[in-house]
Amino acid sequence: MRFPFLFFTLFLVFTSLFSQEAKKELTLKDAVLGYYKGLYPDNLYGLDWTSTNSLYKKENNALIVYQPTKKGTKKLYSKDLKINTDLAKIRRLTFENDKSLHYVQQGECYAKTKNGAITFSYPKKAENLTLSPTKKQLAYTIKNNLYLAHSLDSAEAITKHVDPNFVAGQSIHRNEFGIKNGIFWSNNGEIVAFYEKDETDVHDYPLLEINQTPGSLKSVKYPMAGQNSEYGKVGVYNTKRKTLIYLQPVHEKDDYVTNLTWSPDDQFIYIAELNRDQNHMKWAQYDVNTGKRIKTIFEEKNNKWVEPEYPLYFIPEKNDEFITLSERDGFMNLYHYNTNGKLLNQITKNKWVTTALLAVKENTIYFQGTGEDPRELHTYSINLNGAELRKITTNPGVHQTKLSPNGRYLLDQFSNLQNPGTTQVIDMKTGRVNVLNQAENPLSDYAIGQTIFNQIKSTDGDVLYSRLITPNQFDSSNTYPVLIYVYGGPHAQLVTNSWLGGASLWMHWMANQGYLIYTLDGRGSANRGFEFESAIFRNLGQLEMKDQIEGVKFLKKKAYVDSEKIAVHGWSYGGFMTTSLLTNYEDVFTCGVAGGPVIDWKWYEVMYGERYMDQPQDNPDGYAKTSLLKKAKELKDPLLLIHGTSDDVVVMQHNLSFVKACVEAGVQVDFFPYPMHKHNVRGKDRVHLMQKVLNYIIANNK
Repeated sequence: MRFPFLFFTLFLVFTSLFSQEAKKELTLKDAVLGYYKGLYPDNLYGLDWTSTNSLYKKENNALIVYQPTKKGTKKLYSKDLKINTDLAKIRRLTFENDKSLHYVQQGECYAKTKNGAITFSYPKKAENLTLSPTKKQLAYTIKNNLYLAHSLDSAEAITKHVDPNFVAGQSIHRNEFGIKNGIFWSNNGEIVAFYEKDETDVHDYPLLEINQTPGSLKSVKYPMAGQNSEYGKVGVYNTKRKTLIYLQPVHEKDDYVTNLTWSPDDQFIYIAELNRDQNHMKWAQYDVNTGKRIKTIFEEKNNKWVEPEYPLYFIPEKNDEFITLSERDGFMNLYHYNTNGKLLNQITKNKWVTTALLAVKENTIYFQGTGEDPRELHTYSINLNGAELRKITTNPGVHQTKLSPNGRYLLDQFSNLQNPGTTQVIDMKTGRVNVLNQAENPLSDYAIGQTIFNQIKSTDGDVLYSRLITPNQFDSSNTYPVLIYVYGGPHAQLVTNSWLGGASLWMHWMANQGYLIYTLDGRGSANRGFEFESAIFRNLGQLEMKDQIEGVKFLKKKAYVDSEKIAVHGWSYGGFMTTSLLTNYEDVFTCGVAGGPVIDWKWYEVMYGERYMDQPQDNPDGYAKTSLLKKAKELKDPLLLIHGTSDDVVVMQHNLSFVKACVEAGVQVDFFPYPMHKHNVRGKDRVHLMQKVLNYIIANNK
């Protein structure tokens, strides 16, 4: 009578072992190239709204259209488009309605409207392509000048700079302050404004080119902290009058020109002007026709920094009222102003971070923010007067949303630690939710471990969020070595309630080598409010190190952690943190890998560096304390330094200077360059990079 039971038990054991064996092993190559290997969820990427409140996405040679209705969302049709090129070859197509679409690529601009099709060409070497709202003109840059292509296959040069130090139509200030582009069309498509920078006083920085014989030096403009910076201004070209003027500022020459905003009637341009110290910002109004500065709308000061990141958002049908985002009360909130500079009301007073303003519809504002859990992102609505705050997205996780033009429907795409991704449409009137796609877990057939969220506290009592990745078949009775992956700097958040918890797939490969992978967002990281982020002011790396050490203390309390085998790795600011931790806490760590690290902040660029450290002459003690050059002699553990030889973000002077300091101190250090790569290693070579990093950790974490 016992044999059946024994057979059943053996069957369960066999089945369990078989199922485990049936799981695929995640290779490092697949982990690094995961997106191209189909290892990331299919979340209907590329969905967008048309002007007729339909959703569309391009799939190879077809266009998929979804029509939301009161009863749900229908997949309306899928059809070939009769246009003058293969749809599959178009990277980005904008489909406005059933009769209107356009694309710009491969030397051709094509626009199909109810009045017919417009086709015109532009040089294939053109960059920064920006189509006018009317689709009849295309602004672009070639080298340092701005050009305009017309529907008649003609082109004109808006600027004619011979001196390469004058650059028009490109982003300025090294893409800080929310700047992503350098060309701004007016609402009616008749006037184009653009950034222009004068880099005459900025030092040339040499980068070695080896793809020719003999090698040569390529110079880039790189303004280091405390040195002369670029000088920005705004040009305005009227395409009908054929006139070019420049706005006439009254601010200092090296102030920052940011967040250009057109007025709804195209009569004015608004600029957020920021002083070099980045602690005093003025919103200024300019006359488009004369270029004269009319007035300061309002200003904002802070004894640490003011960082304008968003343009003004004008309320529909009103030329004289707008919404702006500000951290003045400690958290990014919404404020309602008129163009005379009167604060009409503070719309939101949240103790959490607003991240984006989506739309204003009939005095209702739709916006994104973290909510109470900073690891998440949700969409909210609120009345213009600040009443009736409503959380629209209720599922836990990170939500990316887009409101339909009529304000009736919300496209909601989200994921969380348990959910690879959901795409749904929310009817804002009825509350009905229609799921368009539920992504399957692409890793379900792979043997990977768990992702566990934790909370600890800093030495000052701040809540810190962390993430722990375990090996497949994790056994708490065993002990495991640890790899800490660190960033630690501003404008970054590594731990989120999204798929994989914000982790990269290579971390799961490393975990399966018998490791615990740990990441903690300490003070200075994003989405926690101004006090949390600005705690690092003038002393970068110091509090951040203390917070990482608190994370180590948390780990060491776990019986399954091998406290004698803790390694650390990070890139950029994370490389700075890795090197800082190894030279300040050598008794805690066994080894580390620092990619593209900042070694001395006086060699980093003006815009970012001076915001957080002030100028070297104003903060000599801070620069001296945070420099790692004098710390080279303290390095006791194996350290691999990695750098792209063409890095124009953290120039290789950082790494080479630290190597030199190690040589002078008689300290051994490892260094590996990636020829002709910039700040990070991309493409197929990234597999080589991660193999190099992780092999080094495994070999030296002993």
